[in-house]
Amino acid sequence: MEELPKPTFGSEWFDSAQLLLAEKRTALSVLRTGSGIFVLPLSVLSLLIATAKSYQNEEVMHLLIPVLIVCGGLIILSVYLIVRALRHIYRYDRLLDELRRGNPTLGKLIN
Repeated sequence: MEELPKPTFGSEWFDSAQLLLAEKRTALSVLRTGSGIFVLPLSVLSLLIATAKSYQNEEVMHLLIPVLIVCGGLIILSVYLIVRALRHIYRYDRLLDELRRGNPTLGKLIN
């Protein structure tokens, strides 16, 4: 069997950079998902406020409370996803800066 060529020192830098960029893209998609989830409860609540004159709050309280609880849960989930994604993005940016400083060729490719 023939042996696979061993990676050179430079290719390890590029592989690390590609991995960090892929992880950053994943964090950005989580950020996009979190902001999308955040919009859903806001639109539901704005619809409830816009139609508030059509009903009496006391009569629909048994429906309103579960809707508000679900909206609150979605807001908490979206804030968690957004904060987590931002922390990861900043972390990957710091790691990419370290890679740029360590390899001048890589620094020219990644802005």
